[in-house]
Amino acid sequence: MRTPPLSPPNAPQPAPARRRTLFRRTRAVLRREIGRIRCRPIYAALLAGLPLGSFLLFVFLFGPGTIDSLPVALVDEDRTPLSRRLAAMIEAAPAVRIACETTSADEARRLLLAGRVAAIVRIPASFESDLLGGTPTQVVCSVTGTNLSVNGMLSKDLQAAVSTFSGGVALQRLTARGADERQAMAVVQPVRFDKHVLFNPTVNYGLYLMPGFLPMMLLLFVVLATLYTIGIELKEGTAIDWFATAEGHTGAALAGKLLPVTATMCLLAGVMFGLLLGVTGVPCNGSFALLAAATLLLILAYQSIAVMLVALTADLRLSLSLGGGYAVLAFSFSGLTFPLLGMWRSARIMSLVFPFTCYMRIVIDQLLRGAPVRCSLPDAGWLLLFALVPLAALKRLKRVATDPKYIGRE
Repeated sequence: MRTPPLSPPNAPQPAPARRRTLFRRTRAVLRREIGRIRCRPIYAALLAGLPLGSFLLFVFLFGPGTIDSLPVALVDEDRTPLSRRLAAMIEAAPAVRIACETTSADEARRLLLAGRVAAIVRIPASFESDLLGGTPTQVVCSVTGTNLSVNGMLSKDLQAAVSTFSGGVALQRLTARGADERQAMAVVQPVRFDKHVLFNPTVNYGLYLMPGFLPMMLLLFVVLATLYTIGIELKEGTAIDWFATAEGHTGAALAGKLLPVTATMCLLAGVMFGLLLGVTGVPCNGSFALLAAATLLLILAYQSIAVMLVALTADLRLSLSLGGGYAVLAFSFSGLTFPLLGMWRSARIMSLVFPFTCYMRIVIDQLLRGAPVRCSLPDAGWLLLFALVPLAALKRLKRVATDPKYIGRE
């Protein structure tokens, strides 16, 4: 019986053996990382306490959903039945609460400057006599512009109340002259504006802002946790031991190091969607499977960017500063508060530097609009690109982690 020849010591291993070796190295790094997480309370804050606290904070802030009872000062200089009827219609507007009634415009102005009211409505002294005499009159509304949301809601509701009152006066005048109700309506409102709000009919701020704020907090802690997890190895001089545990294999070292962060952030994403869909009432009109896949890609993309930052800077403090700024800046370019279509072309191009911009388009398409899956696939592909391209810095990461001159940096 012939004995098979022995393989040379440097001969490449078969694929199954290489996979077993890679799995063993990754498992060793993972076991080491879990031990580090257990003995460091800061991990509990970064991976659980602070993200969950921020989620609950935003749920509490936007719990009411809609803006109502904004304080308004009413200056009624007429004090007649018609002026009281107009005041009652203004009070009935959803966003309005008459907090102060006065005949002094100066007093109302002091209240506005002190921030105690958000608007002033002034009814002139000749209001009823002008209306009964057929003379045009005007109601002056002074609305603060320091808050665009307050300005928009108050302006809309006040204008609707005054316009409805004006239409009612004109309708009564025409019917008194002998016109029937249909003819009078044709004169008062010859063109009707029929508006349909498709995806947020109640103008609920929870439906508008929560799908952006909660993922924003998620990606922020993804970046901070990833940067800290790797950067602390450099600061404390344990990076060489980290790579030694992986037997010098960069992929195994990185996979074992980041797997706890990735798994925890995926669990937090599940909590996030539970709050969005179950508590705040955000609908899911599209594909939740695509949305879940996009969320995973978002986590991986920002982890990859964080790895690149810490590899390039080799400095925990600097990488945390750059990573936190980069993560927070993404909200400004997401198009959630100021639409991308209204930005300069250079700003629209700049928005492509942030994976969050693509993710927000997927969220809006799949949660609110119910768009077909194919509409969101280009953005999902862009997220995948963000997850893969920064991994080109892996060689730099190994050099930084194993070169003693980079060890001990803040």
